[in-house]
Order: sequence, then structure tokens, then C-alpha cells
Amino acid sequence: MAGAWVEMLARRDSAAVVGALGLLIFLSWLAVLAGAGTGMDPAAMSGLLMPFALPASSSAWTPLYWLIAFCMWAVMMVAMMLPSASPMILLYARVVRQAESAGKARHASASIAAFASGYLALWSLFSAFAVAAQFGLERAGALSAMMSSRSALLSGALLIAAGLYQLTPLKSACLNHCRGPAAFIAAHWRPGVLGAFRMGLAHGAYCVGCCAALMLLLFAGGIMNLVWIAGLALIVGFEKLAPFGAVAAKAIAVVLIGAGAALIVLTGI
Repeated sequence: MAGAWVEMLARRDSAAVVGALGLLIFLSWLAVLAGAGTGMDPAAMSGLLMPFALPASSSAWTPLYWLIAFCMWAVMMVAMMLPSASPMILLYARVVRQAESAGKARHASASIAAFASGYLALWSLFSAFAVAAQFGLERAGALSAMMSSRSALLSGALLIAAGLYQLTPLKSACLNHCRGPAAFIAAHWRPGVLGAFRMGLAHGAYCVGCCAALMLLLFAGGIMNLVWIAGLALIVGFEKLAPFGAVAAKAIAVVLIGAGAALIVLTGI
């Protein structure tokens, strides 16, 4: 009888974790869709987030502008990255629940939340870096009103750089960690809520190492270009979850390098 109760509670807990992840992903994509639905106009998008308009140029950036830009990037990163990270979070939840039922762990719910929070904290740091990059590009006059690169040279260079990074040992190492949830948990296991947060940070670091170059391609295609956002999210998910995702990452590198070179050559730069 006790075993049946434990099994039932485990199933309910798993459903709760799946539901929480699903709700967060849904709300994030809803916010992205709402922003893209404004025609990618920053001023119109800010009206969805706060009752203030974004300034027309980077010279007028205010603390509120920085906050809205950071929130925009953070929400996009949750929408794009959390779906492919969900298998890792769900496996961690199962492991920590089993450890709790065996008396080897406590506060499993808090540990699961801490693990996910650690992961998202790294992407929040990336979002802060992306906002700084956006500020610099706007000051240089390199971004259009639609928040995409004005320069074919810059766009081509971003594509080529992302493609070359796909071929580096660092990319391969980070992708292998992201593609092996069980191996990652076994190698990085730390007990307790703080340990879970540190594990989430470690997984987030590998994930940023794997995908940051792809995320920077948002500057090439448009920061709020829905097609570009969805396409990059699909590439990330395919690399991490498909059986031959590691091989696909190399093929994606060739496509990115070829596209970048073609863009530069065809525009006569």
C-alpha cells in the first residue's frame, strides 16, 4: 500500500513539473508572438510590456529602456531554450524524487525549482550581454528600426562566425553535455537545494556555450522576427534532441558559412 502511494505521488509530481514547464513555455511564446505581432516595431512592442514608449534611438536609452530590452531578450531565451532543456529538467526531477523517496534527499520540489532557476540564470546573463550588444550596434547605426542588421557585411559575418563556431571542439563538448542528460546528472550531482542550483548553473553554462553563437544570429535576421526566432529554436532543439543532432550541427555549419559568404558576395561587398 505504501509503495502504491509513493508511485501515485511521483506521478502527480511529474505531471506538476511537466505542467509548470509547459505553462512557462506557453506564456513565453505568447509574449514573443505578441511582440512579433506589432510588426517588430520596438515602440509598439513596448506598449505590450509597459505603458511607456521606447525611445527612437540609442542616444535616448533610459533605465526603463534597458529594463524593457532585457525583459524582451530574457523572455525570448526562455521561449527558445526551455523546450530543448525540458528533458534534462524532467530527468533531474525524476532522479531527485527517487532520492527523496529513498531518504537520500530532501526538499525535492525546491531542488527542482532551483535547478531550473540556475539554468535560466545563465540565459539571463546572456540576455544582459545581448542588450549591451544591441545598445552598441544601435549607437553605431548598425541596426534598423526593426532591430535587424542594416549591413549585409555584418549579417554575413555573423552567419560565417556562427558556422565556424559550430565546428569547434568547444561547441562539440557543450553539445555532448546537452545531449546526454543522464551522463550530465551523474557527473555533476550535488545534494541539496544549493547543489541543485549549482547543477542548473553548470547545465546553463554548457547550454550557453552550445547555443550562444546561434542566438546572436537574431541580430542578423531581426530580434523580433518571428520566423527567424522559430527557425533558430528549431535548430537548437534538433541539435539537442534528434538522434543525429551532433552530425546535423556540422551540416548546419556548412549552411551558415555558405549563406554568409553568399550574402556578402551577392551584395557586392
